[in-house]
Amino acid sequence: MKPMTTFSERVLKIALSIPKGRVTTYGRIAIAAGGGGISAQSITSILGKAYQAGVKNIPFHRIVYADGKIWVSEARRKERLALYKKEKIEIDERDRIKNFREKLIEFK
Repeated sequence: MKPMTTFSERVLKIALSIPKGRVTTYGRIAIAAGGGGISAQSITSILGKAYQAGVKNIPFHRIVYADGKIWVSEARRKERLALYKKEKIEIDERDRIKNFREKLIEFK
């Protein structure tokens, strides 16, 4: 019998599986982890707690809003935009991913 995992463990595993050069949304992670649409609001908190617990390789920049908008603080703008550039993810002047549908990964 396969061991059970928690929703938070599944969220972390999914987030860590997002390949370089691709993005997904908070909602897609929540649904793939077995949650409903409202659980998308918990993704940042779950991943933040994992980061604080020592999981430092979480690709936060690859998780975006449903409309392709990125989250970026002014304090980390330069660093975050450099990550996108390195992965060949283009960002427009409104902080949205160009060719969003082409960069979007769906989970089965």
